[in-house]
Amino acid sequence: MLSSPIPVTITRLRAALCRPLPGLPGQMCMAPQPRPGTKRIPNPNLDCRNHRGQISLPGGSMEPGETAAATALREAQEELGIDPASLELLGALSPLYIPPSDFYIYPVVAYAAERPGFTPNPEEVAEVIEAPLAHLLAADTCQVETWEVRGQPVRVPFYAVGPHKVWGATAMVLSELVTLLSAREGSPAWSA
Repeated sequence: MLSSPIPVTITRLRAALCRPLPGLPGQMCMAPQPRPGTKRIPNPNLDCRNHRGQISLPGGSMEPGETAAATALREAQEELGIDPASLELLGALSPLYIPPSDFYIYPVVAYAAERPGFTPNPEEVAEVIEAPLAHLLAADTCQVETWEVRGQPVRVPFYAVGPHKVWGATAMVLSELVTLLSAREGSPAWSA
């Protein structure tokens, strides 16, 4: 993880999302190791995100005929009470396969000119956790521990956000965005 010498502005975020996506290499920076996986072609009409009890970004199943962006806006409203009209869609990140649930997630990045007045749905959200992008870019935010997961020792990278450890799929999605924002203008977003 690199420190962010340049402030994270909406202009910088827009520019980063116009570059080629780092995809799996950017996501794997924050993947638990070992990470089981398979290869299959993503189907956004069948796949959804269901990781109850974990720190996650708003998300859920796409409804018939719905795009990933429409799903993201709907889920932000259903889970956090965010008015979709207050959000500007900036772009999408790479799909990410989640082996334990056998789903793909389709991350969408949006911007709100003003901090939303969150109204969490108590049936879906236990707590709203906010982390500025500059915090995610700071070198000391990214940490690693060894945990026991499904009875096995696993190297788990995570973002330290207050008392919380943001790991797994959420950290992998954020890692791709951090990789984009860390890339220098005119250079590839990642190194192969």
